[in-house]
Amino acid sequence: MLQWMRDQSKRRRLLLSEQLGAQESDSLCQVLGTEDERNQLYSDRSLTFRSNNPVGLDVTTSLGYSNTHQRLTIQGQQNLANGGSPNRNLSGCSSLSKRFRSSLADEQLISNDRQEEEDDTRYEYKGSSTFLKGTQSANPHNDYCQHYVDTGQRPQNFIRDYELHDRFEEYPKLKELIRLKDELIAQTATPPMYLKCDLRQPGSLGQLDSKFDVILIDPPLEEYQRTQGVTKTKFWSWDDIMHLEIEEVAAPRSFIFLWCGSSDGLDLGRQCLRKWGFRRCEDICWIKTNKKNIGHNKNLEPKAIFQRTKEHCLMGIKGTVRRSTDGNFIHSNVDIDLIISEEPPYGTYEKPDEIFHIIEHFCLGRRRLHLFGRDTTIRPGWLTVGPELTNSNFNSDLYKDYFSHGSTDYLTGCTDRIESLRPKSPPPKGNVNGVSSVSNMLYRKRF
Repeated sequence: MLQWMRDQSKRRRLLLSEQLGAQESDSLCQVLGTEDERNQLYSDRSLTFRSNNPVGLDVTTSLGYSNTHQRLTIQGQQNLANGGSPNRNLSGCSSLSKRFRSSLADEQLISNDRQEEEDDTRYEYKGSSTFLKGTQSANPHNDYCQHYVDTGQRPQNFIRDYELHDRFEEYPKLKELIRLKDELIAQTATPPMYLKCDLRQPGSLGQLDSKFDVILIDPPLEEYQRTQGVTKTKFWSWDDIMHLEIEEVAAPRSFIFLWCGSSDGLDLGRQCLRKWGFRRCEDICWIKTNKKNIGHNKNLEPKAIFQRTKEHCLMGIKGTVRRSTDGNFIHSNVDIDLIISEEPPYGTYEKPDEIFHIIEHFCLGRRRLHLFGRDTTIRPGWLTVGPELTNSNFNSDLYKDYFSHGSTDYLTGCTDRIESLRPKSPPPKGNVNGVSSVSNMLYRKRF
């Protein structure tokens, strides 16, 4: 596009130079300069022309409009000295002057275009930065949307430092907090357990005979058949999902995470949460990159105009949990509600592992249940249940024994260092439970 505009500008300057009698298009600015510049140009070119051209050749024909205007002005002065009319033989001067003003305006636009082209050439980027917003801009900048249309590279491909291993490189305290929490989670995690069962059968969740602090649901939605090309899977409608007996396995104080796709699942997922006794409190968004498979997705939703490149995971809460007072059960603001990772291969609906990190960092409960899990999602500290598992090792009595040695055995606990590093809510103002405002000020200074 930029090269085409440059060619158009060159052809326009060439045509204008032929009309004004300029020797070449580069001399247009000189031909249409100021009055002093035109007089100086006339003197210089007249001397050069007399020395290099035969006598009898019309000088005005070679020198263009500015020389013609000068010659007509001299003739008018001679006529006035002889007692004649100063306008004699100057009948074309008025029209020529109008032509000059019009040409001057055109040349000014051409000069501006030429300057902008030089600026574009000067600021022309290389590599991944060649996509510019506005080819006539003196300060070009990246246009990721246009680049996606041209190349198929999604704008989120250019977000930096979103991987787990380098996300907190510039935040040493957060990096230490994540490391300490991961070590504590690994130390307190139960051995991985898994159970193959048909979740459509009534009472399938009742056989677990346990209550869970965290429930992660990743159903094989019918949407994935249209958008991801998933086959050989028994898909679930939202009516089927709503009939899951989540109430039987949810603890009085618990959290649920429900993957709901990118279309009508946002509304239907909220209905499921209400039916199970949960209140929606957060929406975790998964932004999919396509660095390994650049191109446009050809599997669109019916009547869809845009390509969806994200999915949503609704988070619900049951019971009363306050981040200011329940620090032994939740640690808020450790992670963000955004996941950026590569889109899974075509034909699968795998979810990013980062959802497990977010859940484990947030909720300190050790009783974690993953519904619709697969062999690839079996994980220490989790009970994985689903019809696509190839084997089972779940034992109800053994699983309950992991949390029966004390009233707080179902919690991971917290170290003093983690408590000092984790983000906290501001303390309440004034006197609260005998704590004075002076103590609150000391609390703020300390943390």
